[in-house]
Amino acid sequence: MKTVLALFLAFFPLVAFAQNQGTAAAAGCGPRGIKFDVKKDKHNHSLGQPSEGKALVYFLEDDSMFASILKPTTRVGVDGTWAGATHGDSYFYFSVDPGEHHLCASWQYAGNWSVAHDTAAVHFTARTGDVFYFLVRNIYSKEWLASIDLEPVDRDEAVLLMSTFSFSSSRPKPD
Repeated sequence: MKTVLALFLAFFPLVAFAQNQGTAAAAGCGPRGIKFDVKKDKHNHSLGQPSEGKALVYFLEDDSMFASILKPTTRVGVDGTWAGATHGDSYFYFSVDPGEHHLCASWQYAGNWSVAHDTAAVHFTARTGDVFYFLVRNIYSKEWLASIDLEPVDRDEAVLLMSTFSFSSSRPKPD
């Protein structure tokens, strides 16, 4: 019995996900079925500038507290549309119009699998020329259930993390 329990805990990220049935999408998320292919460039540490009349949003994924070989792909949505995705200590950025926005981070799975806390959301109000930094922390260990945490982060902390993270680019997978 102890062996079965040990195997269960060792492979929790692979087998302990339950079907997500009827969970309402968080504010800001895109359609649940959309999945992304993510490419990372560990030599690229790009920084952006806000486009004319826009604000800039950085999205960083920190998996330093995710104690599994397999890391989640994390999608980011803004105002109901997916803006892209990251995977394993990476980041990207995108522009938004001035105004109030709803940002969502949600794990992507190979199937329709979910955990109790696989989505997080925040809102923010952008003005022309603003730059925002949001950090998603994916958390898992043998002691804790898998979870996701999304929060604004200070510019200096974001730049420090981006200097070690990979720049990610993503595109929706074909159906």
